Amino acid sequence: MSYKVTQVKSSIGVQKEHRGTLRALGLRRIGHSRVHQDSPGLQGMLHQVGYLLKIEEVDAK
Repeated sequence: MSYKVTQVKSSIGVQKEHRGTLRALGLRRIGHSRVHQDSPGLQGMLHQVGYLLKIEEVDAK
């Protein structure tokens, strides 16, 4: 299973660790999207910064 992750809120004013997590997800600005394969590490990152993101399930191609 894959997830399409889109940043919908700004990282200005959030904790430094959360900004680092956004960078690790490959997100740099509002509206930027990436597709990631499901893993336990990804689930932890999505849980940590989920309030800044829109998360959609995508079919693996």
